[in-house]
Amino acid sequence: MAEPRFTRFAAIDWSGAQGHRHKGIAVAVCETGGGAPMLVAPSGGGAWSREDVRDWLLDQDRPMLIGLDLSPAFPFVDEGGYFPGAPDSPSDARTLWKMVDDASATDPHLAVSSLLSDPEIRRHFRQHRDCGDLFPGGAGRMRVCEHGQRAMGLSPTSCFNLVGASQVGKSSLTGMRVLHRLAGRVPIWPFDPLPPAGPVIVEIYTTIAARAAGIRKGLSKMRDAAALDTALVNLGSAPHQPLARYDDHSTDAILTAAWLRANADRPELWRPAAMTSHIAQTEGWTFGVS
Repeated sequence: MAEPRFTRFAAIDWSGAQGHRHKGIAVAVCETGGGAPMLVAPSGGGAWSREDVRDWLLDQDRPMLIGLDLSPAFPFVDEGGYFPGAPDSPSDARTLWKMVDDASATDPHLAVSSLLSDPEIRRHFRQHRDCGDLFPGGAGRMRVCEHGQRAMGLSPTSCFNLVGASQVGKSSLTGMRVLHRLAGRVPIWPFDPLPPAGPVIVEIYTTIAARAAGIRKGLSKMRDAAALDTALVNLGSAPHQPLARYDDHSTDAILTAAWLRANADRPELWRPAAMTSHIAQTEGWTFGVS
């Protein structure tokens, strides 16, 4: 199949925090051409909830490339399973999404507290004051594409680590609940093949966009208008419309939407050399890691 020709691009900075609405969620959208991405507000105004994002995704029907800043699955290849030794450890990502959603069905706002209190599952995670005996220590387990991120000079963290400012595990778990509810309704690459038309969701890592925009390691966050505009221009985008508030979430979403537009048609990003069909169905892949 030829690479899709998208006409719209969106980047979503995600949050796994407790609660209903989150300042940590930001959605930015741009069209083909050179116009700067714009932030999108939820239909009811205020801050986004995870349910708002789910509903917004379900409403999209244009040929849009949508980047979600979360890991859609846990490491599988390194140990032959997500939760080795656990009864009924899922065999692929879709089964994992269902397990996470089912185990957390009573948690409000697409949270995952119930799953993480399961006596067998918690053994695999590093949580605050509770490091499971099956968490390997150090950086923790990594997906194949995360090893690829390291080869690019990036610093991914294990999805099994739920401690610290850079942890991504809670975002990933809450994201899996959303992905389960989108399954069969919005294609999610690489678990689904690229659709001939309409939207498709990919995993993004906003630091890839920052590096491509010339922001050097250690300075990947943009907290003012000048820094954001400099990065956007480096990606072929016009300067942005001033924001009411500059924070990491908003600027990451804006810059990454522009990066998606600039890189959507690169064939090597859709056919990574190290991504086998088994990896595509179990671990997924970060768009931008070739």
